[in-house]
Amino acid sequence: MHYSRYLISGMFLATVALRADEGWRPLFNGKDFEGWSTFMAAPPPETDVPGLKRDDKGAYLEPIGFNRDPLHVFMIETVDGRPAIHVSGAGFGVLTTNETFANFHLRMQVKWGEKKWGYKRTTHAALDAGLLYFSRGPAGIDHLTWPRCLEFQIQEKDFGDLFALGLTEVSGIARIVTDTVNGRQVKSYFYDPKGTPTVFVARVPIGNRLRRIEDMEQPHGEWNTLDLVCLGDSSIHIVNGRVVNRLYHAQIPDGSALVTLDSGQICLQTEGGEVYYRDIEIQPITAIPAEYAEK
Repeated sequence: MHYSRYLISGMFLATVALRADEGWRPLFNGKDFEGWSTFMAAPPPETDVPGLKRDDKGAYLEPIGFNRDPLHVFMIETVDGRPAIHVSGAGFGVLTTNETFANFHLRMQVKWGEKKWGYKRTTHAALDAGLLYFSRGPAGIDHLTWPRCLEFQIQEKDFGDLFALGLTEVSGIARIVTDTVNGRQVKSYFYDPKGTPTVFVARVPIGNRLRRIEDMEQPHGEWNTLDLVCLGDSSIHIVNGRVVNRLYHAQIPDGSALVTLDSGQICLQTEGGEVYYRDIEIQPITAIPAEYAEK
């Protein structure tokens, strides 16, 4: 483990202040999906999509694909007096910016609906969605759905968790918590500024998830404000004004090698749960905003 680069990153982040090159600009115009594209995986079996093959149990065997939304999963509605993206949750997929971003501060608001689809409905799973960033390449690489990227998790009680998708890897400072599940010990990793530098990628024994330091989610039905700050190959997850996760040195597979991941598209997930997104805006930065810098 290269501890020196963590110390260098920490010293750098602790001393920088916000200096924006430009003001905020919206990524969602409130009227249509200009500037965005979609990808939808195989839909839930309770839906009807003519032309898609099913198995003998009714499960779909192929994805809906790119820029097709026959189930109207992504819609624009007025919610609480303002335009919002209403995601029905009927299936898994992404709404992706056509533009690529680096060195930015993104902020947006999110709140839950009520409906669940597919196995999430039948297993009483948590409402689930996500904000994907540093996305590279087409969707459908990870679990036949997601692109290679990092995920700012949006899930009930887990706002701000990290998931590294598609063999993308990233480092974080972690505290390990061990629980007994079904008679065996299971380790979970939580962001902790006093923890141990750890690499997260979808491989054993550690895995690709770094959990948020604490639950900052608002009560169900209220809007949550999310901030995502990315500078170089490092990023910060902020939920309702609280830093809940910090990531460093993101990398992505390039053939047999790993290369620095410091830019990419931004995606909003549909993941079987109804959710609303609004006030999505972005600002270029050359330094970490002072209020989010490491103390």
